[in-house]
Amino acid sequence: MKPETQRERINDSASKRRAAGKDLGGRRHSDSQISNSGRLIDAGEAATYVAHDLGMSRATLYRRIGELDARQWISSQTP
Repeated sequence: MKPETQRERINDSASKRRAAGKDLGGRRHSDSQISNSGRLIDAGEAATYVAHDLGMSRATLYRRIGELDARQWISSQTP
């Protein structure tokens, strides 16, 4: 199979799963793991090493920490 054809199939499949509201896969990390990672980074641990230990990129780790912070803030605002 040509790389272009394979890429088209992958993109088509991902688009269909997103449209159907289905999960695209990937590893799952609990909120507590992400929260603990944030504490390690705040304590001075290098984010690159913390992310590597979780098996994700540094950018993904920062995104997940931001999402977790946003969810916790929203929960604290709800009466």
